[in-house]
Amino acid sequence: MSRSPAAKAAASAAHLEWQLRLYVAGNTARSTAALSNLKTLCETHLAGRYQIEVIDLLKNPKLAAGDQILAVPTLVRKFPEPLRKIIGDLSNDERVLVGLDVRPLK
Repeated sequence: MSRSPAAKAAASAAHLEWQLRLYVAGNTARSTAALSNLKTLCETHLAGRYQIEVIDLLKNPKLAAGDQILAVPTLVRKFPEPLRKIIGDLSNDERVLVGLDVRPLK
């Protein structure tokens, strides 16, 4: 039995690898908290389906221009599209999940 295009798309979306980029400025408390909070959220909601790239703008300041980073820490969802950004230490789980479009707004 063949599945509908919508069912195929939903199944495909369930197996997408999320590509996330976290911009930080050194090893500050906020940067460390943002990475820890992000890892916890990803393991809880995207287990096995995510990749996190951490970019330290103190070491590579020119990389900020590519994603138009104006504040740190900033999380950028590169894939799935569309691109989304969340600024802060990612401590508000609900805000981050809605911002990443992991869970729809209630």
